[in-house]
Amino acid sequence: MPLHSVHTPLRLLAAVVLSLASLPAWAQVKDDSISFDAPGLLGKRTDRKSPDVKSSPQAWPRLDPGAAICRSADDLARLAANRARTEGGGRADCQIVQVPTAVSVVDRMAPGRTQVRLTDRPTTVVWTDVWLPEKAPTKR
Repeated sequence: MPLHSVHTPLRLLAAVVLSLASLPAWAQVKDDSISFDAPGLLGKRTDRKSPDVKSSPQAWPRLDPGAAICRSADDLARLAANRARTEGGGRADCQIVQVPTAVSVVDRMAPGRTQVRLTDRPTTVVWTDVWLPEKAPTKR
């Protein structure tokens, strides 16, 4: 018998043994109970919860987004005329509030004519047409 014919059955036998030996490992891969945790390598796992956030009462008085603030009472009057499309309008130096802004009331000329100081910029005094009652509105 030639030498290469003796090695062929041995190679075949070795291939069969190796494939049978790998079956349990293949079965483990398909098993759902495999865990890829490495507790010794990764350290202890702690459950992270989101921090407790305490709701803080909103500032009052405040101007909500969409409120108009103007540099002067005349600018506020021009803004009102422009909105009503009446005479006396013109360019009004006003801005629209984008985020809730805490204020303190300086003077109340009428329900829609209030002079306020911006809390985050104490030197800035502006006029608004927002009605700001003395007490914050109650939640319903």
